[in-house]
Amino acid sequence: MGQPSSAAVSSLRIVLLSRCPRCGKGALFKGLLDIRPLCPVCGLDLHEHDTGDGPAFAVVLLLGAIIVGLAIWVEVVFSPPLWVHAVIWPVVTVPSAILLMRPLKAALVMQQYRHRAREMGADGADR
Repeated sequence: MGQPSSAAVSSLRIVLLSRCPRCGKGALFKGLLDIRPLCPVCGLDLHEHDTGDGPAFAVVLLLGAIIVGLAIWVEVVFSPPLWVHAVIWPVVTVPSAILLMRPLKAALVMQQYRHRAREMGADGADR
């Protein structure tokens, strides 16, 4: 049974829905941010696709710049008491970080698969 070409699977679908980079159907994550050892649909060995700290670093830089900019803007425009900042920004930052982490991690796994499929133990014929 031939696997679909990785080029045929939509990159946007893989990233936004956190799907397998080979078939685009199997779930990439078990739980919140843990990558599955195997794709439940096509059986791709995913344990070799380690993203390391790349997605976390990107989220810290991107979200940090946005949140700090918003906090400065809120302070300048509204001048709220400090306790308002202490309440607002953790409530905004934590869910935003989680929402950004999954697609960034999925994007990095997809790029690893597409550019290093043979090294990662994936079948090079589906490239």
